Amino acid sequence: MNLMSEKPQSTQANASATRKARPRIRALAAGVWLAAAVAVAGGGTAWAQAAPAAASASASAATLSLPQAPEVAARAYLLVDVTSGQTLAARDPDMPVEPASLTKLMTAYVVFDALKAGKINLQQRLPVSERAWRMPGSRMFIDPKMQVPVQDLLKGMIVQSGNDATVALAEGVAGTVERFVQLMNEQAKALGMSQTRYTNPEGLTEPGHITTARDLATLATRLMRDFPDRVALYAIQKYRYEGTPAANDTNRNLLLFRDPTVDGLKTGHTAAAGYCLIATAKRDFPNLGLGANTPGQRRLMAIILGASSENARANEAQKLLNWGYTAWDAVKLFDAGAAVVTPDVWKGAQAKASLGRPESIIIAVPAGQASRVSTNIMRPEPLLAPLREGQAVGTLQVRLGDAVLSERPLLALKEVEQAGWIGRTWDSLRLWIK
Repeated sequence: MNLMSEKPQSTQANASATRKARPRIRALAAGVWLAAAVAVAGGGTAWAQAAPAAASASASAATLSLPQAPEVAARAYLLVDVTSGQTLAARDPDMPVEPASLTKLMTAYVVFDALKAGKINLQQRLPVSERAWRMPGSRMFIDPKMQVPVQDLLKGMIVQSGNDATVALAEGVAGTVERFVQLMNEQAKALGMSQTRYTNPEGLTEPGHITTARDLATLATRLMRDFPDRVALYAIQKYRYEGTPAANDTNRNLLLFRDPTVDGLKTGHTAAAGYCLIATAKRDFPNLGLGANTPGQRRLMAIILGASSENARANEAQKLLNWGYTAWDAVKLFDAGAAVVTPDVWKGAQAKASLGRPESIIIAVPAGQASRVSTNIMRPEPLLAPLREGQAVGTLQVRLGDAVLSERPLLALKEVEQAGWIGRTWDSLRLWIK
């Protein structure tokens, strides 16, 4: 089986090649400019423009200009375009750091998963152990006389960053804190967080309790994607449980009070970790939706680790978010569920397959450079049935000049069953002849 490179569906309106005309190895032009059907954030539209397939790589590299990230006062930082899946700026994203209360994102992930699996429910009341009650650091101020509903413990952990609420949840889900920590580490491994190790669920300083900005980005992205109905918890500005101090009701994420587009996510602080923040914002862009009346949304996430103060971490995160939205345009290449390419299928009940993504394919490009975006599709050739719906069949590569901006797996949008014996035999003969 060979790998094939070809144009996307939107650039193949005049393609008329049949199975007979296909050579053994086909390599169609990789430099297909996708200015057509591309709308740039900010309202501009780029028009179709063909470019020579043999354009000089050195010329492309020479004219490539990426935005310069602002200076950020933190030990490490990362800015991710969650919508496109691209990293827009970073410094020391793989440096081992203490996560402080950013640890609670993994604690929440495990608890959300337990809720989804029906192991616990939001109304279920959990006891407050002596261990939970005596937790140092930030607290919800619950005590052993209380039986607290899971939904309130979640708010206490997320809004108030309560270490006592965190331990109560860990014990309620896993029986013991130690077993819960095992679940956290198993989940980190499953998510691909290879540089992360947890020793507790709340984030207090302990030897070996480490992560990286990149791993935190993976965790935060998956938490929002896997549990979208829980994301609203992170936007709550004020909360306290009945019978606890009123002065302890305010979310420490200052951006929730400054920027109406910010809807999360978590703060953290210890003497060793410094002041940390994962801030997420979601802003409307007409070109990413279904029209002017139904704009799409673009989410960015700024991770600040080791800032000097609570105010500094908020300022640096805001700086990164604003820069990301202005220095990089969001470009929608294909709508959700649209066929990027419809290649021929051999030995199938249908002659062609539709390859694409269930979500819109959106990329981030330097502001004003959308017309320089090109795409290339790599897939097996010949493509043989059967194909399952959702099966990864190829890769969409997006380039800006000579730089690869993004690579996305292309999935079969519909199942293609095998043909009957006669159809399979006929295609086998044709493949042998070609």
